[in-house]
Amino acid sequence: MIDLATIPDLLVEHLPEHLPRQRWSGAHDRTVSAVSVRWHEVVCEDDESSLVWAVVDVTLDGTEQQAYQLFVGLRPVSGGAEFLAGKDREIIAEVPCDDGGPVVLYDALVDPDLAIAVLHLAAPDVEVEVRRPIVLEHSNSSIVFDESSILKVFRKIEPGPNPDVEITRTLAANGYEHVLPPLAELRRDDTDLAVLREFLVGATEGWQLARTSVRDLLASRLPPEETGGDFAHDAERLGAILGDLHLAMAEAWGVVPGDAPRWAAEMEDHLRGLVSEGSLDVHPTRLDTSAVADRYHQLAELDDAGVELRIHGDLHLAQVIRADTGWFVLDFEGEPARRRSERFTTSSPLRDVAGMLRSFHYAAATGLAEWVEGEDDIDRELLELADAWDLRSRVHFLMGYLSADGVEALLPAETASRDRVLAAFELDKAVYEVGYELGYRPDHAVIPLAGIDRLLRAEQPS
Repeated sequence: MIDLATIPDLLVEHLPEHLPRQRWSGAHDRTVSAVSVRWHEVVCEDDESSLVWAVVDVTLDGTEQQAYQLFVGLRPVSGGAEFLAGKDREIIAEVPCDDGGPVVLYDALVDPDLAIAVLHLAAPDVEVEVRRPIVLEHSNSSIVFDESSILKVFRKIEPGPNPDVEITRTLAANGYEHVLPPLAELRRDDTDLAVLREFLVGATEGWQLARTSVRDLLASRLPPEETGGDFAHDAERLGAILGDLHLAMAEAWGVVPGDAPRWAAEMEDHLRGLVSEGSLDVHPTRLDTSAVADRYHQLAELDDAGVELRIHGDLHLAQVIRADTGWFVLDFEGEPARRRSERFTTSSPLRDVAGMLRSFHYAAATGLAEWVEGEDDIDRELLELADAWDLRSRVHFLMGYLSADGVEALLPAETASRDRVLAAFELDKAVYEVGYELGYRPDHAVIPLAGIDRLLRAEQPS
């Protein structure tokens, strides 16, 4: 094996190429200008493998600073690390060794043996046998152990408590039953680095359930209420759980009057950022930015915007799971593409509602895309069915949300004001999605652009 004292130099040399390949880094289209190792620690070492734990400070595009947590595995290339087959993206580098063959440096979370060593940093007394990494396209990575617990490792780290740990711990302690509280936590230098939770065997992601429902709808060509996979009941129950979540968060952290002018200013800032980055220049569909900005101005004029409280911040169908015991809400870390200062702020509870409504639109649109090859081939019947599914899901979700006892006290008193706030947050979410899709999946940008067009064509409440 190589001298582990050389690890910092190797990371400085090879991370500029490795990090942009990692979805969790948020650096896929960025230039890694500089890397420095804040600290590193050898967790375990033997002749077959070694594990190094590190935090590195990275400069992106010459200005932006980001800290990443890394677990680096080392094995001889000739050692037969079968788990790396097909995982070239997880390999950091192959380096020569003075007293033997080359050594491969790689992301240790994909190593079934070293993953247990990572677990024991957070929960030293937990004994496990079976482990399997779960690849998540977020700012974290997760590993399941013995189908009973799941370790979430935070990749992009910041000082202080991570909201996903703090919020779920507090809500569970206060009796809210639809989150998974921490079983163990890993902290260092006042920074949350990982959290262990119960793994719900048989639980299904909301996105998968919705897509299955859409697939059943389009295959049957029946109205959504007549299909066996009708999603309306799930949507309504999910809405009620979100209403209860906002009430629980209001009780735990309090509320303040909603600040519609500030919300509108933040939305306009997001819109200007999308335009100034030139992202829209690469897409043939034009976005009527002046019409979007006009809706934000109308939001700013509201006298009653409801209240502001701590919210989920990135709520969509992939952030909820349904188990035998009901729905659970996951991942309270905010939108990964937002600036950190924007991700964990308080806002209107209708921002979370808007996020879920946008997710219904995505489920219907991507489901429809599986059945058509292009715009010229769209089957009008299928298009109408997909739109009907989207509308039905929206209506039942909102029915469930408003059925939560006390939730209306968090919202604008007048229905017209409530609709205006919700529509503005839907627009803001769709604008965010346009920027995200143009950066990652340009062919998907038509989905949020269509959502924006639909919102702009809707009659604006007076």
